[in-house]
Amino acid sequence: MTAWLRRLGPLAGLVLVVLLFTVLRPGQFVTPANLEIMLLQTAVVATAALGMTLVIAAGGIDLSVGAQVALATVTLATLLAHGWSPSAAAATTVLTGAACGCLIGGLVAGLRLPPFIVTLGTWGGLRGLAKGLSGETMVVAPTTWLNDLLTALPPEQRWMVVPPGVWLTILLAVAVAALLQFTVFGRHVLAIGSNEPTARLCGVAVDRVKVAVYALASALAAVAGVLQFAYLTVGDPTTALGMELDVIAAVVIGGASLTGGRGSVAGTLIGALIMTAVANGCTKLELPNWVQEIVTGVIIVAAVAIDRLRRRDE
Repeated sequence: MTAWLRRLGPLAGLVLVVLLFTVLRPGQFVTPANLEIMLLQTAVVATAALGMTLVIAAGGIDLSVGAQVALATVTLATLLAHGWSPSAAAATTVLTGAACGCLIGGLVAGLRLPPFIVTLGTWGGLRGLAKGLSGETMVVAPTTWLNDLLTALPPEQRWMVVPPGVWLTILLAVAVAALLQFTVFGRHVLAIGSNEPTARLCGVAVDRVKVAVYALASALAAVAGVLQFAYLTVGDPTTALGMELDVIAAVVIGGASLTGGRGSVAGTLIGALIMTAVANGCTKLELPNWVQEIVTGVIIVAAVAIDRLRRRDE
């Protein structure tokens, strides 16, 4: 019964949230246009949350996700403004994100520092780097095909059903799910999260796996930054403030345990949809931002409480 609740709980939560706002705002919440907007908004959080799923499954945490997304938007916009091709600029941005992840992973694994402290430090450092690189202002870049990743589809492209950025998130989700469930690396990630000392005794290269996990997570955060750039059309060093809370909440709501050893990509996607639906619904109700922030905080506390209850029943 507990396993079924863990699998179906996030989906039931999403259904309840949709029903609630459908009743409160009939004819405004569940519409094709609004559903498309929610998918576009979810793509950024969900992509970053895929990486966070790996980190939390390995028993870690990353508080610098929002700063990494902001740095990626600035890096991409700066490269485009200097004449780089869109493909080269996007690839370099993702590689830069992976390098940031290697730094975080190296500090966590090599110096045995707590992930909370390391990523709290890199949260400030990377945000400051984004502001310094951009001159503390928005970076305007020339229009390229990257801007079309998260824009509403024109009539002649409706055959795609959803914008390319959403398809990219779906493909990445399939890849991360396969990595976590069907590879030796994925089993090592879960083993480290479940019991790190035992994993070491069993011959798992714990330090290398941790560095790889943070590198992958930061690369995915950089991809989320590329999507955020496509959504904003500029590089913004102040964007994604507080996004790390939405990302962590999405992962925990989706069934991952903050103590490690468990993670669900499907659950993470549902969790990201829940966070977007709540934010969108609050906007439809014309609630002020401070109310939305309180609601987000309540959701995070509730998610952690549910995680504690799940572990107690196991």
